[in-house]
Amino acid sequence: MASGTTAPPPPAGLRRIVAASLIGTTIEWYDYFLYGSAAALVFGRVFFPESDPLTGTLLSFLTYSIGFAARPIGAVVFGHFGDRLGRKKLLVISLLMMGLSTALIGCVPGYDTIGVAAPVLLTVLRLVQGFALGGEWGGAVLLVSEHGDAKRRGFWASWPQGGAPAGNLVAVGVLSLMTTVLSDDAFDSWGWRVPFLLSAVLVMIGLWIRLSVDESPLFKEALAKAEQRKAEQRAEQLPFVAVVRDHWRDILVAMGARMAENISYYVITAFVLTYCVDHLGIDKQTSLNAVLIGSAVQFCLIPLFGALSDRVGRKPVYLVGAVGVGLWSWAFFALLDTRSFPALVLAVTVGLIFHSAMYAPQAAFFSELFATRMRYTGASIGAQLSSVAAGAPAPLIATALLGSYGTSTPVSVYVALAALITVTAVAAARETRGRDLAAIEPDDSATGAARDRKTAASA
Repeated sequence: MASGTTAPPPPAGLRRIVAASLIGTTIEWYDYFLYGSAAALVFGRVFFPESDPLTGTLLSFLTYSIGFAARPIGAVVFGHFGDRLGRKKLLVISLLMMGLSTALIGCVPGYDTIGVAAPVLLTVLRLVQGFALGGEWGGAVLLVSEHGDAKRRGFWASWPQGGAPAGNLVAVGVLSLMTTVLSDDAFDSWGWRVPFLLSAVLVMIGLWIRLSVDESPLFKEALAKAEQRKAEQRAEQLPFVAVVRDHWRDILVAMGARMAENISYYVITAFVLTYCVDHLGIDKQTSLNAVLIGSAVQFCLIPLFGALSDRVGRKPVYLVGAVGVGLWSWAFFALLDTRSFPALVLAVTVGLIFHSAMYAPQAAFFSELFATRMRYTGASIGAQLSSVAAGAPAPLIATALLGSYGTSTPVSVYVALAALITVTAVAAARETRGRDLAAIEPDDSATGAARDRKTAASA
């Protein structure tokens, strides 16, 4: 079923598409991670000042986790229209929504000014962030996956994944700069707002770049077929209904694959700030710098792991990352407990290296599970449903475990159990490396399960 229209564009065109996806995802993850870092460092005092420090941090992480609840809704809505109208249009909308909500967070008065309305407004804007991000990830990785060729899809599709560490790098870097040049009182009073307001400028840059790319030829071909079926008065199911019917196993695989990846990331990059600053008494600057260095290393490694998955397969690389992060969770806290900056950097960096081994091949892996006319919906739902159970409560659960037991051991057990779930899910999945995305297009005469077996046999 491969078609000439699925051939990759010239290298310059593909690089432009990769750059547009990477810059867009970097900005959106900047907005999203900025909230997590601020929740760990300052939101407890600004929005929940009447609570003790631990409770204030827990409440901050609760508003942080609420944003994840909107991500599956965003995945369904953006996935539906992205599969019907195109990836590019929905990516522009998600970028605007994320940027506007983030800039407005920087304008929300504190509890001392407007009382309980402050955390309420904060939560509403966090929900908008989650809704936008739920639609961003799937569209960004698919725009690259559907433009590239099968032999190097892992490499090219991993670049939008680099937006996560790049966004975290920028977010933590800006916060680190603010904590360096401002006193603690000035930072708590107004300094934390500057990085949020900066989002408005970054979104304008991302929007200009994202508008310059075209829709993928593969989607245009699928859309033309859909229009032909419509002209022939043949009913076409909604993408959500079709993906649940035909790819429910793949949705479960994607959800399980994200458990260790999601939980470990938020423990390593968000909860680590609470653990170091509040539990160990390490200053903000030192803790932020450790995450800053680890994120820089991760950004460099993601395309390398993506390329490795093109050579040895998605599953082996992913499994190494899942097993590694489960084992490293024990050494991670032991290194933090030394209160040594080199040990902090080592703990965070190695943890993010193992995370990269899961995150890099994820874009190509999930793209290769679903048919074109339901790929945006399927990849987004599989990725974002797991975020509710994994990433959303991760900092909250880790903080609660630390507060209840006074030791990091339960947190290590938590991460290790997540790794076990991911290993099981990925081991049960079929290898997708080298699949022709056009060949996964549903055949109206066959059932979903039969189509999956037929496609897997021919891959």
